[in-house]
Parts: sequence; structure tokens; C-alpha cells
Amino acid sequence: MKIAIVVFPGSNCDRDISWAIKNISGKKPDYLWHKERNFTNYDLIILPGGFSYGDYLRCGAIGSQSPIMNEIKKRSKKGTKIIGICNGFQILTESKLLPGSLLQNENLKFICKKIFLKVKNNNTFFSKKYKLNEIINVPIAHMEGRYFCNQETLKQLESNEQIIFQYCNDNGNINDFNNPNGSIMNIAGIVNLKGNVLGMMPHPERCSEEILGGENGIRFFRSIFESIN
Repeated sequence: MKIAIVVFPGSNCDRDISWAIKNISGKKPDYLWHKERNFTNYDLIILPGGFSYGDYLRCGAIGSQSPIMNEIKKRSKKGTKIIGICNGFQILTESKLLPGSLLQNENLKFICKKIFLKVKNNNTFFSKKYKLNEIINVPIAHMEGRYFCNQETLKQLESNEQIIFQYCNDNGNINDFNNPNGSIMNIAGIVNLKGNVLGMMPHPERCSEEILGGENGIRFFRSIFESIN
């Protein structure tokens, strides 16, 4: 199992994810600098959270033009598993590896807190260790996390079961009141049609051990490791 974490100027969750992966799997991932064009094959490539290029122009916009992204697009077509968390999700949408876009939060404020997610689809590489409709508690930390897409895209996401996580309350109720950022249909995480590229705003690496206040992220990573092995 070979895992790589892409590091952009402004990334700040790369070490967190590396620690979580090593702590859970015992394997240390490699770091790939954003200027890399040629690198070995990896089973999993992760785009971490942070503020790539200072979020200038638009969150993820400049990161999506990094030299490494051309190669990641090629790898995704070949079936390599790709994960984008928070800023990584923004980069994936800007790169057109995932549909839709991430807009400024509805309240125009940076949100940093724990929220509840409902597992909408557990039949994926990234969610198989969760139960269908399970409620999990995961941290978020973003200013531009409001997922948006047009109605045609939304229908495709629904019909193809590409919506993986939705914001909810502790009882699993999905409505505007339990939507922290105004995302359409409370969407917190989606996959591409092929199912090998995932983007999500919540941070599973920040709830991967009890000392951090929760372990709901462990099964996220174990789902992936099991899929790879």
C-alpha cells in the first residue's frame, strides 16, 4: 500500500493526515511537492486541507493549476484513489475532477466546530466501514465550504448515489437548521461517477484518536486501506 500526500504552498493539514495514516495503518505516506510532474505509482493520493496559495483568486483555483494536477488527472482516469479534504475538495472541483463548486459560507464567517454527518452511501471505497445512515461527529474548519451545483448535476449526484456524507443533527435530521454553511442538500462529501475520487469538507484526520476528542475518522481511513489491500 503506497500513499502520497500532496503539499501545496499554504497546506497545513498534510502533517495531520500523515500522522493519522501512520497511527492507523503503521505505514508512513510520502509527501509530493506541488511542482512534481513525474512520480512513482501510488494507490492513494491525498490533497490536504489548508490555504493553498493563500486562497488568492479563489479557493483552490491556483492549486488546480499546479504542475502535479495534470498527472493526478491522468492517475484518476486509471483508477488511482484520490481524496481531497477541505481545501483539497476545493482543488478537486476547480480541477473538474468532481462536479460543482465550493462557495463562501452562507453566514460569511469562518466556521470551526464539530458537526454531525449522516452516511448517505456506505457502498464506496471511502465509507464501507460505516453503517448506512450512521451518524458520526466530525470537525469542520472552513470559510468557503458551501457546496453548490446546478439542478441537473444535483439530480445526477442523487441518481448515481454520489452523495456520501450530508450534514445533519445528532438524530440524523437533514434540514436547513442543521446545515452549517448553506450547502445545497446539506452535502458534505461526494465521489465522482467512477467512485475513485472523493471530496469532503469535514476533517476525518482530526477525529482519528481519542486524545483529539473522537475516533469517527478511523473507519474512514480503514475503509480506504481495506479497499486498497
